[in-house]
Amino acid sequence: MQIQDLPYPDPGVPDARSGPRFLVWLGRNQLGGQAKALAWGLLHFLSVSGLPFCVGFAVQAVVDRSGARLGTAGGLIALCGVGIALGDSMLHRAAVTNWITAAARVQQLLARRTALLGSALTRRVAAGEIVAVSTGDVEKIGWFVEAVSRFTAAAVTIVVVCVALVVYQPALGVVVAVGVPVLALAVLPLLPRATRRADFQREKAGHATELASDTVAGLRVLRGIGGEELFLDRYRRASQEVRHAAVRSARMWALISAIQVLLPGLLLIVVVWHGVNLARDGRITVGELVTVYSAVMLLTYPLRHFEEIAMAYSFSRPSAKRAARVLSLERATDGEGSREAVVPAGDLYDPATGLLAPSGRLTAVVCGDPDAAGMLAERLGGHAADSSELPSALVGGVPLDELPLDSARSAVLVQDKDPVLLSGTLRELLDVPASGDVSPEEALAAAQCGDVLDALAQGSLDADDPMDARITERGRSLSGGQRQRLALARSLITDPEVLVLDEPTSAVDSHTEARIADGLRSLRQGRTTVVFTSSPLLLDHADRVVLVHEGEVAAVGVHRELLHSEPRYRAVVTRETEDEAAAHELGRLQELEELEEIEETA
Repeated sequence: MQIQDLPYPDPGVPDARSGPRFLVWLGRNQLGGQAKALAWGLLHFLSVSGLPFCVGFAVQAVVDRSGARLGTAGGLIALCGVGIALGDSMLHRAAVTNWITAAARVQQLLARRTALLGSALTRRVAAGEIVAVSTGDVEKIGWFVEAVSRFTAAAVTIVVVCVALVVYQPALGVVVAVGVPVLALAVLPLLPRATRRADFQREKAGHATELASDTVAGLRVLRGIGGEELFLDRYRRASQEVRHAAVRSARMWALISAIQVLLPGLLLIVVVWHGVNLARDGRITVGELVTVYSAVMLLTYPLRHFEEIAMAYSFSRPSAKRAARVLSLERATDGEGSREAVVPAGDLYDPATGLLAPSGRLTAVVCGDPDAAGMLAERLGGHAADSSELPSALVGGVPLDELPLDSARSAVLVQDKDPVLLSGTLRELLDVPASGDVSPEEALAAAQCGDVLDALAQGSLDADDPMDARITERGRSLSGGQRQRLALARSLITDPEVLVLDEPTSAVDSHTEARIADGLRSLRQGRTTVVFTSSPLLLDHADRVVLVHEGEVAAVGVHRELLHSEPRYRAVVTRETEDEAAAHELGRLQELEELEEIEETA
């Protein structure tokens, strides 16, 4: 896989049982790239390690006054130089490719899992953690996958050099062969502590990211209630905890780096001291001493990769653990379905509550509990919750959880009470899968977006057409009502068989809401529409109003009828207090008594 071939046609099925297993799975899926990086790494490291032998050969040729051998040594040094340059360039290319392709694979897997789980994802994993996994964690996972091949090449090179030194000069080679493994393994006792500190740092950083994400998302509300400074103080404390954890982690890695510098220096001193004594005794030549000395000097370069792989694993392990946790989440129902891929049509029915939305009608649902309303709306769209104990909603008698995911999404579209607007132009925002029967102009008009288009045109100096005006991230440059109306227009343009809207006008004024109610009823004529609302303006335009109380349908009728006959409905819609309800009920009883008296008199 090359960078230009991304994204993957199929990123595969990850082994998400644990963080280490996920890292192994990633490496196994990039064996070709790992083999290339290993080959170029071996060329690079072996060329670097071959220089000491060439230099020692040249020094001995000078001592022996042999011009032929000196020329041969020069040719070998030039050959090593070419190998170093070529190997280093291609190793870097292969390593970066491995890094990017591994990160891209993880991002694709996360995107697919997010699309599969839908709104259930944020109920099971904090939004800030998802952001942390898809940004910083992806980079660290890619770093480890990329570092494995370079570490392997460095380890093979060290073994080859040690064996070569033992063969070339046994007296000094044995010292190096014994000392180098000690250098490589000396930091192992410190790695568990360094790993724990790195894990703690990542945990604190993840908490700070979650807090920052939540604060930014609710900044407008926080400013309105005066809670901005309170949350900023919380973030300051969280960021200071991250800083302290990072300093403690850096101290441990600095100690490991110091040991990686100190021990090779001590080994070099031992080799030089022992080599000088051997040279004085005539047991080795000057060229052999220079060769072994230079080899030990250059071995510190591949030895550095032992520290890097330890750091890469320590930082990537918690990242891989978080990624595996997200990727291991499953839908409560099978996304493949057990029925053929058809889009059903007909009445929408929820067996759990008894809610029925007749086909082609506008049904309003009143629910006193906003959280229960949101869960019911998701269930009507086939967005199963964590538990599958409740039966699935049916469209035309077909259970949504038995349909393939694409068919279920095509049959029912759910717009929740807090829809997200992606950054980009308005034209791109409305470029969604649609039947083609509803134009963008009709959808925008029905959602009463005229003032929104004017605001976008005024705010975009380089866009003559409001459709080309850019919308900032999550639509933060727009008011809550403007965001709601654009989201409603996006839902209307898709023209689904069944449209479920959860509080689509909670942030707009009453005049605009009345016009939206007219536009919604007109545009959705002949289509099944379910609106969760307690607004009298919307309820009065509904063909059928359903009151859901304590998880069951309590009353069905039209708005004006229910307003007079159902106290629970009236309490939710008019925000009637208990005293007002009691007074209203008393007045109704008095009216009945008066009617009875009139009848008796007559």
